[in-house]
Amino acid sequence: MKDNLLFEFTVDKAAKTVYITREFDAELSLVWDAFTTAELLDQWVAPKPWASRTKYMDFKVGGRRFYAMVSPEGHERWVLQTYISISPKSKFKMFNVFADKDENTELPGSEWDYTFSEQNGKTTVSITIYNESLERMERMIEMGFTEGYQMSMINLENLLATLAQRN
Repeated sequence: MKDNLLFEFTVDKAAKTVYITREFDAELSLVWDAFTTAELLDQWVAPKPWASRTKYMDFKVGGRRFYAMVSPEGHERWVLQTYISISPKSKFKMFNVFADKDENTELPGSEWDYTFSEQNGKTTVSITIYNESLERMERMIEMGFTEGYQMSMINLENLLATLAQRN
């Protein structure tokens, strides 16, 4: 990871909210695609040695992504995301909830709000994750969300560098 790129990760238990701000040395359109295209998401979103496997994704308002985080032993942890709003190349919001392989959800969930901006060839992504309950947020943290997301950001940085070289 480049030391000069911004990366902030804050957990606010009182607000049941996680705030993440991450800068990438990549153009906005490339970063946007990495967050909104199943084939690209599956290449970076899971912290190694886990893998991401999208069953389906329809990136539109009301559309959904259903995917599994798969452990090296083959254990699957399913997630269902529903897109609430989309402003192309600038922001989108989704509702995120754990589920079983048959899409039976485990409420409560969390609302993820993504904002993208570009300046001087660098793209900043700001993510606000509001959890419907403190218990859910604490469960996410206990499951290794903080460390896992930091590892995923490194995966994404590496993917963006590879994609930029191809263009």
